[in-house]
Amino acid sequence: MRGGWREAAGWAAATGLAVFVAAQMAASARSELLFRDGDSLVVALFVRSVLEGQPQDWAFSSVLFMPEAACFALLRLVLPWLSVDALFAVNAVVNLVALYGALRLTAGRRSEGRSPVTWSLAAFVAFGLLVVLETSPSRDALEPASLLLTTTYYSATVVSVIAVVGLVRRHVEGGWAGIPYVLALVAVVSTLSNPLFAAWATVPLGLLLGLAVLRRRPHAPAPLLALLTGTAVGLLARIPFSAWIANTGAGYAQPSQWTQSLQYYASLAGERLTAPGGVASALITVALLAFCLRRTMRCTGGARFVGTAGWVIPVLVVIGAVALGTHAARYLQPVAFAPVLSLVALPRSIRMPRVAARMAIAASAVVVLVLSVVSAPRLAASASADDRDLRCVTAWIDASDRTGAGQFWTVRLPKLHLNDPAQLVQVDHTLRGYAWLVNRADFAVGQVTFLVEDAQSQTWELPAPGAAPDAVIPCGRYTILDYARHPLPLGPPRS
Repeated sequence: MRGGWREAAGWAAATGLAVFVAAQMAASARSELLFRDGDSLVVALFVRSVLEGQPQDWAFSSVLFMPEAACFALLRLVLPWLSVDALFAVNAVVNLVALYGALRLTAGRRSEGRSPVTWSLAAFVAFGLLVVLETSPSRDALEPASLLLTTTYYSATVVSVIAVVGLVRRHVEGGWAGIPYVLALVAVVSTLSNPLFAAWATVPLGLLLGLAVLRRRPHAPAPLLALLTGTAVGLLARIPFSAWIANTGAGYAQPSQWTQSLQYYASLAGERLTAPGGVASALITVALLAFCLRRTMRCTGGARFVGTAGWVIPVLVVIGAVALGTHAARYLQPVAFAPVLSLVALPRSIRMPRVAARMAIAASAVVVLVLSVVSAPRLAASASADDRDLRCVTAWIDASDRTGAGQFWTVRLPKLHLNDPAQLVQVDHTLRGYAWLVNRADFAVGQVTFLVEDAQSQTWELPAPGAAPDAVIPCGRYTILDYARHPLPLGPPRS
């Protein structure tokens, strides 16, 4: 019974801390990625189109967002009265709590002399601190921890990688005989949804397990076979979805540009280190990596595997990202989440007088309660903040009962907030349908009668360059060009 109360208290504390961390991000400039970034809205757009029964012909990237979409759809069905921004905020909290669950799995079973709940919370706090220290509005900034809170930037993959480490540990320490089957299932679903799972988990963990097999460790063959088989099945399972995959990911790999990639990531790191928050994040990460190395050198069994995974995963991912010539900070998320595994690798109980222990627990409970109570209204306020410019453009389009168009970075936020998202078609600057993270069924309309633009829009190259709009409607950062009397034809779609 006492163990049950400890577990419940751990989940409650993690939820309270998650609300605080999400509120901090939502109140910072980083909220741009949480509520408004063009990439970040794809899951919400997809879920809405499915739940509203629209024709489905989606063009995704190499990521299918299956667990993320399922989570967001469930939240919308359970909390139908919430606005889409409020759902984003709740989803951020859910993602963080799921991370705690994966860390708790990785910390291992309770036993004499072990405090896995305490150390899981410690690891969760360390990750939360990294999130709080990230405040840039740029999706290209080297601030990978906060990406977990979005619905788009691989939150399910982050959780699944840590969960796989935990499942291997449980198997090593003599857990339930069906663990390899669960591991294989996680690998199938994760790879099916996001092949990046293979780079973040299968390659580095497969390497560790393969070395264990060569050393004749009896615990290694089963999880290695499960991981490799699950990944292979997940890749094969993507074939039926090939029509929805606009980019298989092969185009992202350009090994000949590895020097440019190295310079790119080095410049991001240098820019990050110019800010106090970046310096603090770097110091925390280096300290956690040092703890991981310590676990590798001084521990055995499951603890050693977890600690080693904590530094091997980010090292191999960074090397691989550079070697493949990639240019995207989001690929380096393991640098943020993997090192915290050092804190759950060896969750020994901290010896202290019973009175002092109770006082520490009580003080921690009070702190968490205060943080959550104060942060909940702050998170709600951030999610309900009025965007007058967005309200202006969506009100005009809703009232027009017509279909218009806009470019990717401009159109996606208004599109999500319209009564009928199909009233805005995503195009490029030449009015060709732009089939990227959007439902291609929108292009069937054939022509549009207005354009929406903002500072992110390229200069239009219209089919009839001499035609001037009938009216220009200013909406703050948006401008609506009305072509009601001479509709503009859409060109053939491109991705």
